[in-house]
Amino acid sequence: MTAWKKITALAASVLMIAGLAACGSGDSNTAESNSGKLEVVASINQWGSIAEDLGGEYVEVTNIMSKTNVEAHDYEPTSRDVAKFHSAQVSIVNGADYDAWAVKAAESTNTNLVNVADAAGIEDGGNPHIWFSAKARSAAADAITAAYQEADSAHKADYAKLNKDWHAKADKLETKLEEASAKTKNLPYAATESVAWYLADDLKMKDATPKGYAQASANESEPTPTDIKKFQDALKSGGITMLVLNTQESNSTNEQITTAANSAGVPIVELTEQMPAEYNDLLDWMSALVDQFTEAAK
Repeated sequence: MTAWKKITALAASVLMIAGLAACGSGDSNTAESNSGKLEVVASINQWGSIAEDLGGEYVEVTNIMSKTNVEAHDYEPTSRDVAKFHSAQVSIVNGADYDAWAVKAAESTNTNLVNVADAAGIEDGGNPHIWFSAKARSAAADAITAAYQEADSAHKADYAKLNKDWHAKADKLETKLEEASAKTKNLPYAATESVAWYLADDLKMKDATPKGYAQASANESEPTPTDIKKFQDALKSGGITMLVLNTQESNSTNEQITTAANSAGVPIVELTEQMPAEYNDLLDWMSALVDQFTEAAK
């Protein structure tokens, strides 16, 4: 059985183990670094932040990508980046063709691998920005905890307790999303990229991005002048309540779209693909974004 299959099988039982948090395991830990902590590598800091929450004092997490000026799809890993996966006991990748280099590097090792897209049931070719999805975050948390328990059985109950604590915080965000959706449900929005599609979907909003423009963006190709004109007209018509802008992508096309939105008085929700430096916790970042969407919906 592969490491991933072990993780998948274990993930379903993580929450059941939480009730045994007071009981420890007598197994010796053979998967620790020289610091006495489990070595964990995450391809992006979004999942690295959850890895830290779920591992507490027992893990040492290294994030490969953690800056908002890095374009993940085009990231060129260094030999040092790849080497980090070879020394890790647990590796966390996004999957869904987002960080193919990291998946390849991790799969070539004996690490306990967590592929979040696989855990969340999102196939290659789907929208890869899955950290914006409540479902994917929950699936990632349970898969990471299971990987920790597999690699470090001596602290199995401790990891279960940390998982329970994380889910308690995630539940508060779920409640906030549900309350916010009372204001945002069915509101039409448009986006320069489908980066935050999952978050908008959790808020029960309606994606009204003109089809041609949306397809060009998804294919990472240039929209035609006709696509841009239709987007501008849609903003001017009053049928779009807010524009979602990925500020990591600064180009003339986005400038044309934002200019049209400003002229039409359409609120703009600005966000980035990677987690901004002012946040070190994915749930806190998502909570702040919910506030931005709610404010724009007024």
